[in-house]
Amino acid sequence: MAITTPCLNASEKKHWWLTNRKIVEKYIKDARTLIATQERNEIVSALTLLDAALAISPSSDQALELKARSLLYLRRFKDVANMLQDYIPSLKMANDDSGSVSSDGSSQQLSREGVMLLSSSDSSDPDQSFFKCFSVSDLKKRVMAGLCKSSDNEGYWRYLVLGKACCHLGLMEDALVLLQTGKRLASAAFRRESVCWSDDSFSLWSTPFSGDAISKPIATTPPRSPLSESETVNQLIAHIKFLLRRRAAAIAAMDAGLHTEAIRHFSKIVDGRRGAPQGFLAECYMHRGTAFRSAGRIADSIADCNRTLSLDPTCIQALEARASILETIRSYQDCLHDLEHLKLLYNTILRDRKLAGPLWKRHNVRYNEIPGKLCTLTAKIQQLKQKMASGETRNVDYYALIGLRRGCGRPELQRAHLLLCLKHKPEKATCFIDRCELADERDLESVKDRTRMASMLLYRLLQKGYSSVMNSIVEDETAEKEKQRKMAFQLQQTSSNANPNVNANVNVNVNANVHSVEVLQQKSRDEKMEDKFAMSSPSIANPTVFQGVFCRDLTVVGNLLSQRFSSRSIPVKYEALSC
Repeated sequence: MAITTPCLNASEKKHWWLTNRKIVEKYIKDARTLIATQERNEIVSALTLLDAALAISPSSDQALELKARSLLYLRRFKDVANMLQDYIPSLKMANDDSGSVSSDGSSQQLSREGVMLLSSSDSSDPDQSFFKCFSVSDLKKRVMAGLCKSSDNEGYWRYLVLGKACCHLGLMEDALVLLQTGKRLASAAFRRESVCWSDDSFSLWSTPFSGDAISKPIATTPPRSPLSESETVNQLIAHIKFLLRRRAAAIAAMDAGLHTEAIRHFSKIVDGRRGAPQGFLAECYMHRGTAFRSAGRIADSIADCNRTLSLDPTCIQALEARASILETIRSYQDCLHDLEHLKLLYNTILRDRKLAGPLWKRHNVRYNEIPGKLCTLTAKIQQLKQKMASGETRNVDYYALIGLRRGCGRPELQRAHLLLCLKHKPEKATCFIDRCELADERDLESVKDRTRMASMLLYRLLQKGYSSVMNSIVEDETAEKEKQRKMAFQLQQTSSNANPNVNANVNVNVNANVHSVEVLQQKSRDEKMEDKFAMSSPSIANPTVFQGVFCRDLTVVGNLLSQRFSSRSIPVKYEALSC
């Protein structure tokens, strides 16, 4: 309400203050009534009333709490973080440590403290890419120190609501610190308020948390639903700790060179039954893509970079990684497309004098590094354009893309291509979104569109690779068959030249063998005839056999024998025999 009179007495000032307070109380009361219906349209209307109340009284704690919880109920987590960003631990640390940073926008980059896991290299190298994790204990110390220094009694609902919002935004370390701090402050508030409660109240209710985002409990009575928010916070803290432990194990495996183990840990995070926040999943996909590349699985690495960029289109690290992979396999046209996109992003950052996104968003690059990166990027783009102009666009290493060795056979190619098609076909590209908790449900269609487009480009690249490698295999098989045919023809020519001499020798040998066989057969027949004649000839028999025996006419017998063996005469010897 505008004040037109320069001098107001005490009664007018009191009446003016009471009027504004009543208006604010009326707005808050009406907003509570609308929020109690738990309908989205009514809650949106309640937000309008709360904004009007905050316009009159910006420091109204009740209006701030109702607005924050309403935004959380509507899953507008970014609005909650923007509203309470002064309480985000990492952003508070960045503001405390940015005294020496210039005011050109680089102070908006969060300077987080981290440690290298299982790394022996020098961490001072700015070009070396490594993974960092928050020092959660240091965050706790900073937050608790700020609470101790705070003179006003601020509500602990800020830490609980902001912790939930940070969890859904992927700021897991900040969420863990905020939820644990809010839980501790809520327990302390419960102990202070429990003085006026009866013994029955202590036996029925455990440590409560204020309201379910609807009503504020009265100080003299225990809350109506004391376990709902406490159980939610406990389960959320346990889930955050599990995800952070799993990610820490995966990063440690990567630093130790155990890429397969790192892939297994990251896969358990992204393929888990319980969904994970969008920002956290984008980071895990980025790290798993790096592990895939180190393991030689280029197609899987590109697919994970695509998922990261679908969830976070302004992720500089994912664009750089995918461009580097495409350059490695000599796909210069696709690499140039990513570099042009990266250059556009750098120019936008320099124009806006701040990194893309809100203040609390994580980045893997600082603002003061952008000009140098832009100069390097411009030179690289010119180099790639020269390579493309010289005709080097047809030398894509499709063997590395598919994961095959040069000289592989047709069965190996078909098996590898089948596995890649089943894994990366466009129809299944959007399945990972079902396990992702989007920071804003309004981004669902845009995320799906980016995913389909990127998966289609990868699928076409795989099909080109399959056709190219198959053509190479067919050419190798044709060349091998032609080589074998030529060798067979040369062998046939050599054998035909040596055939005349060989045939003459064979004929001579055959004739000699036939003659020898005939001689042997004739000799054998003669020997048999001689044996038979020897057994029946009397000239060879013993003469004493015929002594004392009746003697027949030997002449007749000799004639008969001569007729039987007409070809040979039989000599007959006559001796005087006595009867």
